[in-house]
Amino acid sequence: MGYTQVALEDRLLEMYPELSRHKIALSLASDDERDAWVVRFRKGGHSRYAFLDKKDADGCMDGQQCLYLGVLIDQYVRDLENDLEQMGEL
Repeated sequence: MGYTQVALEDRLLEMYPELSRHKIALSLASDDERDAWVVRFRKGGHSRYAFLDKKDADGCMDGQQCLYLGVLIDQYVRDLENDLEQMGEL
């Protein structure tokens, strides 16, 4: 399936609006060895990472929610908010 990195980023932000709601930045990098995308979540100098298999990324582009990534996003939103709260940055 052909799509750009920017198109996938936009699709993930559309599928997971909680990232924008919590002002968490998302960026992608291709990991050809793993045949996956490295998904980086950032907020206030704190980061979390996840791997999104290219097959799952293809599914996201077709409108299918990725359960694994959705669970991670939910956890990472809480983790990043807690990190910033503990640091007094919220």
